[in-house]
Amino acid sequence: MSDFKTVEFGRTQSGGVRAVDSNRVLRNTYFLLALSMIPTAVGAWVGIEYGFFTLFGRNPILGFVVMLAAMFGFVWGIQRNKDSALGVYLMLGFTFFMGLMLSGILSIALRLPNGSGIIATAALGTGGIFFGLASYAAVTKRDFSNLGKFLFIGLMMVIVASIANVFLQMPALQMTISTVCVGLFSLFLLFDLQRVMRGGETNYVTATLAIYLDLYNLFVNLLQLLMIFAGGDRR
Repeated sequence: MSDFKTVEFGRTQSGGVRAVDSNRVLRNTYFLLALSMIPTAVGAWVGIEYGFFTLFGRNPILGFVVMLAAMFGFVWGIQRNKDSALGVYLMLGFTFFMGLMLSGILSIALRLPNGSGIIATAALGTGGIFFGLASYAAVTKRDFSNLGKFLFIGLMMVIVASIANVFLQMPALQMTISTVCVGLFSLFLLFDLQRVMRGGETNYVTATLAIYLDLYNLFVNLLQLLMIFAGGDRR
């Protein structure tokens, strides 16, 4: 009987420690995620104000390659320094850079009738999806960890289709890609949120990076769809 009590006590204690650790990671993730929106907004404003995307206007393919390389460089640096303060600084620098990248589609949206309203609707929609999925992930007993392979395959297919559409420039394909991406990154968001909540992710910097990228892509694709419905992608 005493052995049984000792084992049960140890398991309860261990579970409690894991719960405390998960809550701490989740709390720090939410804080850093909220903080990361500031450099994103600043980067977007700087990009719009100074015409960041006009630097690559004559060679959009080169611009795409350069920005993709810079993005992967930031992600590599964040992953490598995730356990130090440098990882946090790199994360904030990355979100500023992503704001610069965001300025292109925001500039196009602002040229549409009620462009600011379209952007606000996309932002509110993204926020609503985030809070809805965060609430669901916190209470559901379903395990979404088995979605990882499916989501990765879906992401690879979307990347291939997006690169193809850089050359094809087909509005119907872009609309299809954006629609698929809204669903795909919503599932990614649910997957990543539950992973943090259940202790599958123990580092708040990499947790923030994953959730930030989910939200960023969700916002961009919602905005793309709203722009199409509001009058087309006027470049």
